[in-house]
Amino acid sequence: MSHLPTLCNKFVELIKLLMTNNEADRDQVIILFQDMLEVVTRDIMEDDLPGYLDSNHGGPYRRHEGITPLDQQFQLFAKAGAIKFPLPKSDAWTEKIKRLHLLLTVKESGSDVPANIDAKRRISFFCNSLFMNMPNAPKVRNMLAFSVLTPYYKEDVLFSLKEIEEPNEDGVSILFYLQKIFPDEWTNFLERVGCKTEEELRERYDEFEVELRLWASYRGQTLTRTVRGMMYYRKALELQAFLDMAKDEDLMHGYKAIELTSEENSKVGRSLWAQCQAVADMKFTYVVSCQQYGIHKRSGDSRAQDILRLMTTYPSLRVAYIDEVEEPSTDRNKKNEKVYYSALVKASLAKAGDSTEPVQNLDQVIYRIKLPGPAILGEGKPENQNHAIIFTRGEGLQTIDMNQEHYLEEALKMRNLMQEFLKKHDGVRYPSILGVREHIFTGSVSSLAWFMSNQETSFVTIGQRVLANPLRVRFHYGHPDVFDRLFHLTRGGVSKASKIINLSEDIFAGINGVLLAGFNSTLREGNVTHHEYMQVGKGRDVGLNQISLFEAKIANGNGEQTLSRDIYRLGHRFDFFRMLSCYFTTVGFYFSTLVTVLTVYVFLYGRLYLVLSGLDEALATGKKFMHNQPLQVALASQSFVQLGFLMALPMVMESGLERGFRNALSEFILMQLQLASVFFTFSLGTKTHYYGRTLLHGGAEYRATGRGFVVFHAKFADNYRLYSRSHFVKGLELLILLIVYEIFGQSYRGPVAYIFITVSMWFMVGTWLFSPFLFNPSGFEWQKIVDDWTDWNKWISSRGGIGVPPDKSWESWWEKEQEHLRYTGKRGIIVEIVLALRFLIYQYGLVYHLNITKHTRSVLVYGISWLVILGILFIMKAVSVGRRRFSAEFQLVFRLVKGLIFIAFISILIILIAIAHMTVQDILVCFLAFMPTGWGLLLIAQACKPLVPSNFWGSIKALARGYEIIMGLLLFTPIAFLAWFPFVSEFQTRMLFNQAFSRGLQISRILGGPKKDRSSKNKE
Repeated sequence: MSHLPTLCNKFVELIKLLMTNNEADRDQVIILFQDMLEVVTRDIMEDDLPGYLDSNHGGPYRRHEGITPLDQQFQLFAKAGAIKFPLPKSDAWTEKIKRLHLLLTVKESGSDVPANIDAKRRISFFCNSLFMNMPNAPKVRNMLAFSVLTPYYKEDVLFSLKEIEEPNEDGVSILFYLQKIFPDEWTNFLERVGCKTEEELRERYDEFEVELRLWASYRGQTLTRTVRGMMYYRKALELQAFLDMAKDEDLMHGYKAIELTSEENSKVGRSLWAQCQAVADMKFTYVVSCQQYGIHKRSGDSRAQDILRLMTTYPSLRVAYIDEVEEPSTDRNKKNEKVYYSALVKASLAKAGDSTEPVQNLDQVIYRIKLPGPAILGEGKPENQNHAIIFTRGEGLQTIDMNQEHYLEEALKMRNLMQEFLKKHDGVRYPSILGVREHIFTGSVSSLAWFMSNQETSFVTIGQRVLANPLRVRFHYGHPDVFDRLFHLTRGGVSKASKIINLSEDIFAGINGVLLAGFNSTLREGNVTHHEYMQVGKGRDVGLNQISLFEAKIANGNGEQTLSRDIYRLGHRFDFFRMLSCYFTTVGFYFSTLVTVLTVYVFLYGRLYLVLSGLDEALATGKKFMHNQPLQVALASQSFVQLGFLMALPMVMESGLERGFRNALSEFILMQLQLASVFFTFSLGTKTHYYGRTLLHGGAEYRATGRGFVVFHAKFADNYRLYSRSHFVKGLELLILLIVYEIFGQSYRGPVAYIFITVSMWFMVGTWLFSPFLFNPSGFEWQKIVDDWTDWNKWISSRGGIGVPPDKSWESWWEKEQEHLRYTGKRGIIVEIVLALRFLIYQYGLVYHLNITKHTRSVLVYGISWLVILGILFIMKAVSVGRRRFSAEFQLVFRLVKGLIFIAFISILIILIAIAHMTVQDILVCFLAFMPTGWGLLLIAQACKPLVPSNFWGSIKALARGYEIIMGLLLFTPIAFLAWFPFVSEFQTRMLFNQAFSRGLQISRILGGPKKDRSSKNKE
């Protein structure tokens, strides 16, 4: 093997001569052939072919000492016709020679080729997947046909030039963002269009506008990116069909040459290229269900033009939409009636040779099916899929979301994947759904995107693998899953679409595939498998608000699943072990999350009862309980385990299996440094709130998360609207409980025991209250804080009304937050009232521990506390009424009355301190006792709104506004204080965007915007 480099060098010299293809080099070619033969026979294969060498040299083989003159040697390859050189010129042959030369001469290391991270990831996965267990691929004409269906509503199709360049409120445009996140790809783009700088590109915008828009759209979550990825299926099938049907001379010319030289012949259907296209069209159909396409087209919406451009670019693309038409009514009493059609269209390309017709691209209707009425009766996305499924063909159906993408190398494996339908994986049933893994392509910049990407990756790989085998409870979770189309068409379709109950239509499709084809019917053979040798790209939410909206939607969906008949039937028909597996991998996870948070409430209220009743002191100071170190150790261990660590364990396992446990451990430590525990603990609150609300009241709804680029600052009012009920209220309640527990238990309990018992709860409280601001880009910049405060004041003071959106008025938002109570039943109302009574019981326990009431246990104390509360509410009501009626005409008198009220309050406080010996702690405890009571009264009033007099509702609204202002101040004050210190903002930026810093990306310029970037350049 030591002589291989010599042979390689000779071969490279031969390749160079073949590239020049000059007849004068014929002698050099002969000498190179002789030298290569000599290296092979004398150095590499010396011991194996002595007889062969003797016969070829005409005598005994011997080594020549020195150099024998050329005319005395036996000249191999020198005879006329022994070699054919120079070769006839061919584009295909020249391309192959150049490629071979590059393969032999490029000497860069593997870490540098390619430089792009995503390219290395794709090549690595493709090479590794070739060693996985997959069926043999049949010829294209023998494979199972399949279709791809993508539902689309109103998302971005193709970024316009204005959208790309228009800056947001921080001065950051989409183009500027992409340039900083993908610097190498931007450099490659400039090289492709022949521009050295961005300024040169701007001067030639008219020439390269479409290319620039496509470049940006291929890096966002757009329909253009999805369509390009899915159309790789057709490209892959054309290539594979060519390899199946091509003859030797066609293979020598190459696939690319056939594609370029057979365009004219393909029109008459006589070329090999036309046959490849025909076979690909028979085996693959792509339908995009654009529900609003007809409306967009009639209104002149740019999205209709962009969709038409996609159909023109990909002639085999089909678009289905619901067409609403006014037609004459058969009823004499009505002139016209609205009729609905499911229409399928394709691009109608004008013939190039037809000069009589104007050259324009329009859509052409292929099928038009009249519907009995409106198609969108249930949830929008599943109905959008169900109306268009009739236009699909083949045995397989892949339902792809519009924020996904595909890769050419992965599309080559589709023949292998479709063969899985012909195998009985459990030995009994053929599969009805083939599970495929997803790659999250949005986790490259921020820490939140990285957390979500790792979480999703672990779920769609190791999680789905275990669910499919051995648990046998995998349903339809991943959007790349391939359905047995005929199986599901005869069983209600791939998406259940009942309003509200089927919010998570994907899981119900999987349940449908198992339930209806379950054990109770051998005629309906249903089986769901999982295969990891193929992956499809998927975009996920990258901002905390987007992630929370997505998790809220999933939690709502799981709440509806808990109430559905499907889970009930599954539980009855599964065996015991499969039933438990189904429970803990679906609704059981959310129910356990709910129980975990409820346990914290029960624990704190229980400890508070022990403290206020004196039992806790007796247990702590009694001789029988003095030596309780083992109990403290147990409490300490469970407290630290609860700090969000368990949610990261599946990610560690998956990363360990994929990249090694050393890398997994380093990633785990890095995630903890980037506050992954804070993020997962915060997500715990999101899941608990929306799952519990759905169980009590129902009313799940689709929550649009948006699919934009999220590296911008969310306003304080936006965060407050989104997290007020799910996190802030609950966090403040737990905070009050912890403070009261500390106040009344510190006299006899050591600090270590208190820390061990409550550390995880303090961590959860801090997480729920401040995570939205900690994970908010530029959340601690002083100018942003000032702008947020101005916006908050404007929002909280705005009055609502008909047509006023919640983001413009606090009153509109407050009314919207109570919508779930309008549609709930009596059981939900009763539970809400019972839960609110905890604040009244809590008040009862505290009023007897004041310094002025500790010597009495009379019920009059509790009654007097209610008189104080009612007095405060009466004064607030009087001031509110006076402000409305007298503040304009009797402004001086009104201010005098308010001053007198304030003086009276101070006087009463001084008297209580001087005569009744009221302490500062008593004042604090009264505040901690009465504030939750008022909130409890608000909750009861909201639950009983139909019974509340209309003239009294304004006072309730005013009280609620006061509570919202207090909560906003409690949250805003520490944030504003930290914003005074510049290092806090720097730390936050580094923590949020560590991935960007490690890749050398200029994330600070993205946050600061191009204005700051240009000013720094001018200073230089």
